[in-house]
Amino acid sequence: MGQNATNAHEGEPLENPQSELKPAVFLDRDGVLNIDHGYVHSPEEFEWVPGAREAIKRMNAHGYHVFVVTNQAGVAHGYYEEEAVQKLHAWMTRELKAVGARVDEYFYCPHHPEAVLDMFRVECSCRKPRAGMLHQALERWSVDLERSFLIGDKTSDLQAADEVSVPGYLFDGDHLDHFCAPLLKVATS
Repeated sequence: MGQNATNAHEGEPLENPQSELKPAVFLDRDGVLNIDHGYVHSPEEFEWVPGAREAIKRMNAHGYHVFVVTNQAGVAHGYYEEEAVQKLHAWMTRELKAVGARVDEYFYCPHHPEAVLDMFRVECSCRKPRAGMLHQALERWSVDLERSFLIGDKTSDLQAADEVSVPGYLFDGDHLDHFCAPLLKVATS
């Protein structure tokens, strides 16, 4: 099974992913964009990390592609279905649009080697620490790897970044915009 991606634009014309070479920021979701309450899968459970929306807006303003790359083992464990992940990402897209920000594409992995659901019990290339979701973004979009980076909250996120040779930064969970601002300045200079 391959990675799953969801279009962040909900019926809007999608920017030609292969048009202009741009740097990218790969963001883990739980623990980076939202408070990780464990298997968050609905808007009612979702709580933005302070500064998350502002950070994405800043990334957009600096000309970065923004990709969410998230393991969603809750699907494999039967806690929720893939549709819940897709609906939450669509809700996030609307929330971001309201503040003038956007994620270019969401990638998620529903697999786990110890899944209770047979169809998701897979040793896949998309589950971090493997970099399948990042590879999929790189295949679909024109990305300047030399100016790209990943922000995660676990060492498995950083391992995925290493696999595609981009710097990985371990987010402390405090304020995402404050954390990102100096990284964008370094990457663009």
